[in-house]
Amino acid sequence: MHYLIIGGCAAGLNGIEGIRKIDKEGEITLISEEKYPPYARCLITNYLIGTHTEEDLFLRESSYYEKMKVNLILGKKVVTVNAKNKNIILNDGEKISFDRMLIATGSVSQRLDCKGEEKQGIFEFRNIQDVYNIKQMVEKCEKAFVFGGGLVGIKAAYGLNKIGVDVEMVVKSSQLFSRFLNKSASNIILNWIEKNGIKITTKIAPVEIYGNKEITGIRFDNGEEKKAQLGIIGKGVRANISFLKNSDLHLHWGVVVDEYLRTNFYDIFSAGDVAETEDLITGKPWINPLWMNAQEQGYIAGINMAGEMRSYPGSIAGNSAEFFGLPVISLGEVKETENVEIIESKDEGEKGYSYKRFILKNNTLIGVVLIKDVEDAGVYLALIRAKVNLQEYKDILGKPWFNYGRIKDLIEIENGFRESISPEGEKIFFK
Repeated sequence: MHYLIIGGCAAGLNGIEGIRKIDKEGEITLISEEKYPPYARCLITNYLIGTHTEEDLFLRESSYYEKMKVNLILGKKVVTVNAKNKNIILNDGEKISFDRMLIATGSVSQRLDCKGEEKQGIFEFRNIQDVYNIKQMVEKCEKAFVFGGGLVGIKAAYGLNKIGVDVEMVVKSSQLFSRFLNKSASNIILNWIEKNGIKITTKIAPVEIYGNKEITGIRFDNGEEKKAQLGIIGKGVRANISFLKNSDLHLHWGVVVDEYLRTNFYDIFSAGDVAETEDLITGKPWINPLWMNAQEQGYIAGINMAGEMRSYPGSIAGNSAEFFGLPVISLGEVKETENVEIIESKDEGEKGYSYKRFILKNNTLIGVVLIKDVEDAGVYLALIRAKVNLQEYKDILGKPWFNYGRIKDLIEIENGFRESISPEGEKIFFK
């Protein structure tokens, strides 16, 4: 049996481990467009700041792939997928056949869609090479702009600020983190970031980036022009599916899969930020790009490829980060919708920017926002996923005495949850 994995991040790596749990001998080939083995993409800000080297980002020792009998093909791109004939073609013309395949190509950055965005000095902030290229520009950079107010944009601005670059964020929407935070939480983060030296302007977007070959300035849709030597695109991401357009695979926002993470072809699976799965809360098809989701999907896809059919319970929206010492975590549905109950606490005084928001529907937890006090995030995630009735516990949600011990039995009613640790050191629970 030859297992082919396209993509070298959380989903691809966990696909290897899922396969090897069932099949110890089958041939595994992993192809990554990057020249690096799987690494923690969420930690590239640390590489920019200098607290981590390239090697520190790698998720496994180099000996791991030999031990797991994995053939790594790095620095090559899949340009054609022949789903019916079960082979792929690389950008150098090489054809590789497979028995079963996992598509785990993740996501790519949204573009600015403005004149001049191809100029030197405009970068994405998605991988090690992006950060390396940005590092080469920093010494001659007097002013940098980050376009977008999502997690990628905030992390890029934070990293530039920490290495001494004068950086400003411009956000087209009316708030930061518009997909993952409610307005009150967003304002707390905005105020905190500005307090720490990063200017943020909302309701504005670039219409032209000018200069000869290199960026020298930016014109905005309000008519204002500002000088700049560096720009980073942080508008958000979309599924990396362009190479699949003529593959006969069912595509929508991403690769459409069933409850077993199988595509419309029996021997082809998909997982991670490229896979369109069922949202655990809404029950609708969606892409929730979250490290934990990619881990779990990759692992389940791997064991299913090797012959054990386990259903995937559904993905959940979320994000986590820490800026200037202030951690923030968002899980599930955090906006106000019909027939929900909201429990909220806020303290920007002595505790310093502490905020908690719990969203319940029919006494089950469907969403959480935590700022500063995030230690129990893994517990809240397990409660969301277990869909247990919290009627007797609502009054103590978010209280200092609320902990895993109090609701351990509730979570274990839906047994099978296991703990893991994210690359950022957070405890997470998944099946």
